[in-house]
Amino acid sequence: MSEMKQVLRVVGAGSQHWVGDGFPVRNLFPSNGVGAEISPFLMLDYAGPKVFEPATEPRGVDEHPHRGFETVTIAYQGSVDHRDSAGNAGTIHPGDVQWMTAASGVVHEEKHGQAFTAAGGTFEMVQLWVNLPAAFKMSKPRYQGITSAQIPEVALGTGADARLIAGEIGAAHGPAKTFTPVTLIDVRMAAGGAGTLELPAGQNFGVVLLRGSVTVNGATVMSGEPRMALLSPGGGTVELAASEESLVLVLGGAAIDEPVASYGPFVMNTQAELRQAVEDFRAGRMGRLA
Repeated sequence: MSEMKQVLRVVGAGSQHWVGDGFPVRNLFPSNGVGAEISPFLMLDYAGPKVFEPATEPRGVDEHPHRGFETVTIAYQGSVDHRDSAGNAGTIHPGDVQWMTAASGVVHEEKHGQAFTAAGGTFEMVQLWVNLPAAFKMSKPRYQGITSAQIPEVALGTGADARLIAGEIGAAHGPAKTFTPVTLIDVRMAAGGAGTLELPAGQNFGVVLLRGSVTVNGATVMSGEPRMALLSPGGGTVELAASEESLVLVLGGAAIDEPVASYGPFVMNTQAELRQAVEDFRAGRMGRLA
């Protein structure tokens, strides 16, 4: 077993707001000042849990552009319909993941699924933004609709199970295709559950508590509101123990050591590239939704 990763600090949500009329989110970063220490990740929004009444029209976010990075949406409760200007469309249900590579630019919309809209219920999702290296920022857009059945499950210990979305745990491989080394693990823990993860050394990692109560490495307790424990790049072992039923997301990867220039839905390397992104969107060069 490798050396244990150290908890550098614990942060809470830096802001709470609505995205469109369908996603009430708490932002775990970057609104709290977390930045390069969690590269290649740029943002984490935790939507819900929120009960929505039945409706006739889907709530959500109308068409908007992205360039220079990837959006990753993990569905816990409820469903989301997606369609974009590259011709991709799909619905993610609980346990599914949508991995959209905007790269050179797409316009897309995200709405509550039709069946969920009509029936109502509890909505709970996470959306991450994952940076792309400069060499891939203007590559062709890509869409990965990953179903729950495609995600391998790995037992971490007693009452602790992992769903491996990206990266490796032992001989198991996550189905997501990534441009740089990325690990993304959905961990479900029963009350009294405990487990151990072996993560790549030399990479940035965070342990995100979405709900429940979890102790990291026997000393750092996260409970109540969503929290993230930032881990040291050195070492590889992380021990988790839950005092109640808990939902945890472990995320990490190799840092992208390049300048970051961002403006709203665009993340590039220079201000000039941002101006070009705005111009390209306004000129329709990222496409439009029919």
